[in-house]
Amino acid sequence: MLFGDISPFTYRISLRKMIVLRHVRNLAHRVRFAIQRAEPLPILLYSHNSLIRRKLGNVDLQLQENKAVNLSLAAPHINGVLIRPGETFSFWHLIGATTAGRGYRDGLTISSGRATSGLGGGICQFTNLLHWMVLHSPLTITEHHHHDSLDLFPDFNRQIPFGTGTSVMFNYLDYRVRNDTDQEFQFVVTTTPEYLVGELRTTTALDVKFHIHETDAYFYEHDGEVYRHNCIYRSTRSKVTGNELERVLLIESDARVAYDRTLITTAIRPQQQRAELLALRQHQA
Repeated sequence: MLFGDISPFTYRISLRKMIVLRHVRNLAHRVRFAIQRAEPLPILLYSHNSLIRRKLGNVDLQLQENKAVNLSLAAPHINGVLIRPGETFSFWHLIGATTAGRGYRDGLTISSGRATSGLGGGICQFTNLLHWMVLHSPLTITEHHHHDSLDLFPDFNRQIPFGTGTSVMFNYLDYRVRNDTDQEFQFVVTTTPEYLVGELRTTTALDVKFHIHETDAYFYEHDGEVYRHNCIYRSTRSKVTGNELERVLLIESDARVAYDRTLITTAIRPQQQRAELLALRQHQA
């Protein structure tokens, strides 16, 4: 048993230790954080709207309403921030602690592989949006955490492929992006009653475009459990020629389904068929 698992008190001690260590590492590495804000930069690189309220199995709908509040409180801290050359965008450096005193409410969180509630819950949707936009840019992701071993919720109006999500927790599980280019980038993020609205803007149009696509996606059964498999690739193409310049595997997910299998709307492949698919892939490789 880990020290932090003994009791709520030891958990708080462990959490505080990780937060202090994060501050020490920031000082030691002399990270240049993105903090300056400005009016929207001229070039829209990518935009995406993320639906705030989604049907997530039997999750309490009040947690969805609280998440809407949490997202609306966080958005002004990110909106308009510039990521200048050499700077690092840190989600928590800008947001700060999601405390009750600042108006944050209990929302949906993930703990020990299951859905629960916690103060400031639902904020992961914010970093999901940022991450999806960053994947369509030349920015360098320096810190990213995700729940790739579990498929926690059934698909409902899913807008981006499974496996491209993020996990954050103040402040030792952060989402960080560094600008290794010679031009500025900017997040523009606002909320409406229905959506978290995001734009990634820059100063000069790029000569390439990025595309994220999913392949080899299916559900399968193994030893009585259901798993979800997919591969996420990013391709870089020239805007001039249309030729693919690079194709990179971002993640291959093999996640255990944590909800009732009756909520899966596609066929679940039997264990034997999964084994045949793996054998075929190895042969082709």
